[in-house]
Amino acid sequence: MSATDASPRPRRRRRFRRQLRSRIILAFVLLGFGLTALFAWATNYTRNRVENQLVEDVMNRNIDAYAESYYTAPGQSPSIPFQQMYGKVVRRENFDALRQEEPDWYEFGDGIHSMSGTNPDGSPFAYKLAVRKTPNEWFFLAYDMTQSVRGETQFNRAIYVSVFVFSLLSLLVGWWSASRVMSPVSELATRLKESGDSSQLEPLASHFPDDEVGQLAEALDDYSARLTEVVERDREFNADVSHELRTPLAVIKGAVELLLSHPGIDDKTRNRLLRIQRAEAQCTDLISALLLLSRNERGHGATNVGRLADTLLESHRAQIAGKPLELRIEGHSELVVDAPEAAVSVALGNLIGNAVKYTKSGEVIVRLLPDSVEVIDSGPGLSAEDAAKLFERGYRGTHAGHSQGGGIGLSIVRRLCDLYGWNVRVTPGETRGVVATMSFAPEAADAGAD
Repeated sequence: MSATDASPRPRRRRRFRRQLRSRIILAFVLLGFGLTALFAWATNYTRNRVENQLVEDVMNRNIDAYAESYYTAPGQSPSIPFQQMYGKVVRRENFDALRQEEPDWYEFGDGIHSMSGTNPDGSPFAYKLAVRKTPNEWFFLAYDMTQSVRGETQFNRAIYVSVFVFSLLSLLVGWWSASRVMSPVSELATRLKESGDSSQLEPLASHFPDDEVGQLAEALDDYSARLTEVVERDREFNADVSHELRTPLAVIKGAVELLLSHPGIDDKTRNRLLRIQRAEAQCTDLISALLLLSRNERGHGATNVGRLADTLLESHRAQIAGKPLELRIEGHSELVVDAPEAAVSVALGNLIGNAVKYTKSGEVIVRLLPDSVEVIDSGPGLSAEDAAKLFERGYRGTHAGHSQGGGIGLSIVRRLCDLYGWNVRVTPGETRGVVATMSFAPEAADAGAD
């Protein structure tokens, strides 16, 4: 990663999530389809099994009666009990002829056999064949199953239609049930969203019955109350700290100005007093910026970025303590930002301070552009890991070493940029060093004063 962008970060792409309402409807449809299909299969299986068992029992009884009728009156044709049946007796001398006429019958053993096929005219046929074979006679009794097969086909069609109809009914029931179930949840979400637009804490549990949704509303009320208490306590603490710190800083500022106005102080003492004065100004700006962040509100003002950058560089020139480092400004853009000078000073000052801190020798350049400002140094550069985490709270770069600091300076810069809609990024320089760029939103920056 070559750059870190601390502007308002793009939202993460949300993976598609099926809504709870859709999941309820889908569950009903799958349940209805599964139960209906299972019932249809069980019904069809039971029907076929019972029908086959009944037909086979009837044929077993009738083949025995058919053979008995033949032996009772050998010279006469045995009687057929049903019109759908066809009987045939083959004597010993005609066994070979049966092989030619009906090879399947010839191969069958005793029992019930199922036969199906197509007639010469293309119509289907199906029958069950009962076979009893003795050494001298073979008895065959066929039962026509064509009508039964047609009935089975119609029955299967009715089963398929039933599965479709009941699945559609499950869809309708699921849609109705999901609407009833999700109605209080949707109402809770709507009330919760509307309550976020109001500064007054509106209870939710009173609008819902004492059920699961009511318990959820009650838990949200409790959580909202605790969260509001924490926020209020935090705001009061920040306001109190800001007020209490401003008082001693004002005392320090007045005392330093009074001492600096004394004509008899030496240069060494004057330099120390000027250093105290700069530290007091930095503390005051930092307190103002932190107070804005804690309130999450934008302050207004007309800050000249070029003039402020010159002041910040002059302040750092007095602190480099003989380090072979040149600080200079390039460009003459009259960039004016609608923000308090304290907020811009903290954001830009941290970028300049980091550049001065980690550049042992060379130069630090503040380049003024029409709608942005760049801080360019000739320091040790930037690793990919540093670029990815540089604006995270508490992170200290690989070149920080044993230097002082808690790693929160650039985190404050990022938060200020988020508050005002600015854009800050850090990239490696062309040859060495780092380029930190802070761009101001078009509505927040004016190319020049009117």
